[in-house]
Amino acid sequence: MRTDGNYGSNLSYEPNSFGEWKEQPEHKEPPLKIEGDAYAFNYREDDDDYFSQPGNLFRKMNEKQKQLLFDNTATALGGAQRFIQVRHIRNCFQADPTYGTGVALALGMTMTEVESFTHPNL
Repeated sequence: MRTDGNYGSNLSYEPNSFGEWKEQPEHKEPPLKIEGDAYAFNYREDDDDYFSQPGNLFRKMNEKQKQLLFDNTATALGGAQRFIQVRHIRNCFQADPTYGTGVALALGMTMTEVESFTHPNL
């Protein structure tokens, strides 16, 4: 269990929309000689499907579980800036349209508002 404040309200993940905590390749471990070179695995190089697995999981949920997911997501994102909320809704929508629509409604938005929202970080 962390007892150091866990960076408080500062961002502690990357990538993020505010340019904090950028990757620092100069601090990566050097390649380890095994049989040839081994190096850190960059999952982004061969993974462009971020939506089918969460969509499949969402579709396995019953209506009560889905509503709980919508409500919990709205609680967690309620204080975030609007463009962050919209980005998350759009990601959920790509996983399953019902998922995105449910999160939007829980946050007090319609999908029309989400689709027409513009921001430089989207």
